[in-house]
Amino acid sequence: MFRKPLFRVFTGLMVALMFGFGGIASSSAQATSASGTLKLWHGWTGAEADTLNNDILPAWEAAYPNVKINALAVPFDQLKNKYQTEAATGGGPDLLIGPLDWVGELAAAELIKPLDEMATPDVLSVYIPSTVDALKYDGKLYGMPESLETVALYYNKKLMPTPPTTTAELDTMAASLAGTDQYALALYSDFYHPAGYLFGFGGTLFDADNNSALNSTGTVSYLKWISGIASKPGYYQQNDDAAISSLFKESKAASVINGPWALGDYQAALGAENVGVAVLPKISEANDASPKPFLGVKHIMMNSNIDGDQATLAFTFMTWFTGPDSVGFLATSAGHLPAHSGVDVSANPIAAAFVEQAQNSTPLPTIPEMGQVWTPAGDMITKVISGDATPEEAAAEAQDQINEAIKQMRIS
Repeated sequence: MFRKPLFRVFTGLMVALMFGFGGIASSSAQATSASGTLKLWHGWTGAEADTLNNDILPAWEAAYPNVKINALAVPFDQLKNKYQTEAATGGGPDLLIGPLDWVGELAAAELIKPLDEMATPDVLSVYIPSTVDALKYDGKLYGMPESLETVALYYNKKLMPTPPTTTAELDTMAASLAGTDQYALALYSDFYHPAGYLFGFGGTLFDADNNSALNSTGTVSYLKWISGIASKPGYYQQNDDAAISSLFKESKAASVINGPWALGDYQAALGAENVGVAVLPKISEANDASPKPFLGVKHIMMNSNIDGDQATLAFTFMTWFTGPDSVGFLATSAGHLPAHSGVDVSANPIAAAFVEQAQNSTPLPTIPEMGQVWTPAGDMITKVISGDATPEEAAAEAQDQINEAIKQMRIS
């Protein structure tokens, strides 16, 4: 399952601070003779729901006046079960908005439709490639990407005027703070936030049969690196998101690794002018390899029960919904980072930094086996940092635990 941060929504204040859009790109969609009705289910609330109802759907109806969208908001904790129950008996909506970790389960149950015949290379060329790759299961595409989420390096411009581009530069900054009460980096040492460095060192999660491949030389190198950070002066690590963020907000840490959901709090504490975002420093210990953090994607899926003209109409909405005329609203009013390259965020350095990082990232696996990874992988890091296990021992133990959990999952 995803970690909670991947579902957080920006507040209105955060959006105003983050995005400087004066408005969305003017609509290029023309009135059409297409007609019909589409049912859309979603679990959005707050700014996302308001934007959908007050901006996106009216814009669609203006461009496609003969196509009615019947949108139904379902409480998020009920949405997947409701969809599974109705789609399995031939019903359900035409379209479903949901999180990335539903793709594998719904695709394996044949409850969502593969889009490869409709989503041609020309259609997909306008999206950030990694957001498209993230929505593939067993080699087929099962959703159209609307927005993305990943982590990057937040830095306090007063303490760190120029962000480090390599871990060697970060080490130099950390050494300069030895003996003070400040840190160059405060690291939230769970599995999710620093995972880009695991992949940068060459670690992998699964083999070709979707069994754990965590016990590797890349993982061991990563564990040695992250445990080394814990022992170096000028660094701080703790498996506590609130504690790490507090150090940054109190100007005791010059940098942290976090996602766009943290921006509002950081800017409120430090002042928007003092908060910068940059791509993660390259790994000097691995020939300047680039960290590749997890990529999350918000997207829209099609019910496998529809076909023919109804499927064509549904796909028309999917491409429009994930295009500039819709995503521009979500970027401005709901803080989404667009997956579509037609929404220009280059004028906003914070949004641009997250998008740049997303182009060098690791799509969060959509396979059901991913749910068995989080706890053993997090424990692996904790044991190495505490000295309760060597990197080699911890990697081997984590892989064994994950594979045993996968085995039990498949039996049940």
